[in-house]
Amino acid sequence: MADHYEVLGIERTATPDEVKKAYRRLARELHPDVNPGADAQERFKLVTHAYDVLSDPQQREQYDLGGSGGGFGGFGDIFETFFGASQRSAGPRSRRERGQDALLRIEVELGDVVFGVKRELEVDTAVVCGTCEGSCCAKGTQPITCDICQGTGQIQRSVRSLLGNVMTSSPCGTCRGYGTVIVNPCPTCGGQGRVRARRKVTVDIPAGVETGLRLQLAGQGEVGPAGGANGDLYLEVKVKHHDIFSRNGDDLLATLEVQMTDAILGTTAKVDALDGPVTIEVKPGTQSAEVITVKDRGVTHLRGSGRGDLRFGVQVVTPTKLDSKQQELINQFASTRKSSAPSLTHFQQGLFQKLRDRFLGV
Repeated sequence: MADHYEVLGIERTATPDEVKKAYRRLARELHPDVNPGADAQERFKLVTHAYDVLSDPQQREQYDLGGSGGGFGGFGDIFETFFGASQRSAGPRSRRERGQDALLRIEVELGDVVFGVKRELEVDTAVVCGTCEGSCCAKGTQPITCDICQGTGQIQRSVRSLLGNVMTSSPCGTCRGYGTVIVNPCPTCGGQGRVRARRKVTVDIPAGVETGLRLQLAGQGEVGPAGGANGDLYLEVKVKHHDIFSRNGDDLLATLEVQMTDAILGTTAKVDALDGPVTIEVKPGTQSAEVITVKDRGVTHLRGSGRGDLRFGVQVVTPTKLDSKQQELINQFASTRKSSAPSLTHFQQGLFQKLRDRFLGV
């Protein structure tokens, strides 16, 4: 059984708060909603069980004394705790081991997030040795049985203890527990069964991803020693900054500059969204900081169907330079309209504060 402290990646002296923080960090990484792979699900179960034991003071004390946590272990578990060796020989271990997981960081454009995108990546990783095809041996040779452990991979010793002489077993130091020795290792991989190489990986990045999200590609990590199973490849996404559009959840936000006359009379404008042109209706009397919403033109939801909205915050542009004729027309307009004098109202941090409040519903 895996050590609970190793599973959570903490010291045996960790405080309850450190136990909780370690569990939350791993739970976010391994949760089935983020990493649906079978390996991640098994690790998630181990992490959850380890936290259940170590977060309970009584179970943790029992576990530290040699119990299994959540109930006393058998005599064999206690025996292993005190004497450091199992009385059950598992036989020689395989040279074929699962490869390590790998983490890559990938940048995507905001426009790619709307519908998702397919990308081809070059990954520097371990692949099966083409010379020995994972056997680790030079061509025409094979491993030989270890003459120290006679192929068992284990060395048995008699240890004197309070209970008398006890037979213990430990991995053979000559063959390192494999039961065989490679006399003629492959010259290409040095007896590892794998080599470093660059290979291409095609990735489907789903719509709706956001910065910090990790995607799991099962079996796309490095190949294990002796041609063992591949680990997983994790992609950490970073969405690039866009000069015009920003994102709030699955909504896309932008500022629409409207001339004063268009705000007064109303107009129709066609602008380029991330997925093509969109028509916006500016109603007569539109004010700065009003929000015009175009439904279902935002980002596609990561889970489920449908899209967010495209939302424009209006900024009415007041002309700063007028010629004499324009000035005269404005004066005529002002003289025909009874306007209220400037008055005080609640202080706000300008247009952007107003837009923020209305975008976020504050």
